Amino acid sequence: MLEAENIRYLVVHCADTPDDDDIGCREIHAMHQGFGWHGVGYHRVIRRDGTIEHGRPDCWIGAHVYGFNEQSLGVCLIGRAKFTDAQMASLEAVLLQWKAEYPDATICGHCDFDYTDKTCPNFDVATWWAARLS
Repeated sequence: MLEAENIRYLVVHCADTPDDDDIGCREIHAMHQGFGWHGVGYHRVIRRDGTIEHGRPDCWIGAHVYGFNEQSLGVCLIGRAKFTDAQMASLEAVLLQWKAEYPDATICGHCDFDYTDKTCPNFDVATWWAARLS
């Protein structure tokens, strides 16, 4: 069980799929099961049209940030690098909701964790978030 008081990170990911592929939570779920996981590792998935799909419930430990899953919620943008305006608006909505529930949590990208060489989500989340708030 993911305990609300333990949530320290709100982590933005990308699916690393072609930017014109319109997949969603169902396809990510199947992909993650193929890895031997218990299904979709993210708590939210944002499709190309901005639709927000629910993955794991927020009270379930995710499978998206090695070593930090018991301290984080994860949201995944479908695509690799060219995200739509609708996706970014939905990402802002998800993060605003989570930030209201977990005000002390840090908003970051998967690439911001030292253990990984991944570039996901392929943009500077902290800079983007700061610009949204100004």
